[in-house]
Amino acid sequence: MADRPIKVPGPDHPITIEANPARVAVTVAGQVIADTREALTLREAAYPPVQYIPRRDVDMVGLVRSDHTTYCPYKGEASYFSIAAGGDRSRNAVWTYETPFEAMAQIKDYVAFYPDRVDEIS
Repeated sequence: MADRPIKVPGPDHPITIEANPARVAVTVAGQVIADTREALTLREAAYPPVQYIPRRDVDMVGLVRSDHTTYCPYKGEASYFSIAAGGDRSRNAVWTYETPFEAMAQIKDYVAFYPDRVDEIS
């Protein structure tokens, strides 16, 4: 990973993380995959806000680790999970930064879901 850039959020690329006290639930194929009142809302530059949910509030048994990974110069390497109940639509539907960069340490042990690969995030 030495050849990959590491960047720190700032005025040119702001990232904020705030506690979200509202209930956040994720459903797939009629099953509740995640349900929490301890989500973190991550806002990054002009991207839509993302809800990061603590792993302890996610049905991790219903997830299947994928070989897929991506890299963000602000957060680090993301690992992915598919949701078995969702079939092909839910392939790589969940991502997590298991060893995020120091500036994003708050999202360690949290996961996020692609809205178009689940039935609902409410």
